[in-house]
Amino acid sequence: MWRAVGGLFMSLLLAATVRPVVAQETGNAPFGISEFRAGVLAHSIDDVGPNGEMLNFTRPVDLSFEILFRSPQIDAFYWIGSPRPVLGANLNTGGLESFVRLGLNWHVPLFDSPFYVEGTFGGMVHNGALTSATYPARPLGCSLLFYESAGVGANVADNMTVTAFLEHSSSANICNPNRGLTNAGVKVGIRF
Repeated sequence: MWRAVGGLFMSLLLAATVRPVVAQETGNAPFGISEFRAGVLAHSIDDVGPNGEMLNFTRPVDLSFEILFRSPQIDAFYWIGSPRPVLGANLNTGGLESFVRLGLNWHVPLFDSPFYVEGTFGGMVHNGALTSATYPARPLGCSLLFYESAGVGANVADNMTVTAFLEHSSSANICNPNRGLTNAGVKVGIRF
């Protein structure tokens, strides 16, 4: 499954580098803010459910917030596809793993339609257990983990987006255990 997510992310990156795209912005927000998003996510869906189901949607949900900034007008950003810096946080409503994250977001419109695909790559810091955890918590190995996400969305109004996405964090086997954390959800965004 993660090879498919990685393949999608690399495809997004390649598409962005072939034709750099900057997300549509409707005005001038302070601090170079391009978009604010908030959403709800199913937490650690890759864990086996209480009845042995393959995807577990029984855990407390995460509330997710993120600020996307305009892509800096720097040659290095242009050559990697003009990604937008993003700062975000996931807060778990049941006391499980919450985190803050920082990364780069590649946003690629799909032709002349309101739809787009996007991918994010960066890092995150969490408040979860490192080496031992009592179920339903999970040991994540390191305090600092890699973060990646892939999503598909639509511009539903001049300044509003809706994005469905899958996100994953892990240490890439740098730390042991490398349990990882996978969430899925929907975010609503307001562009500035």
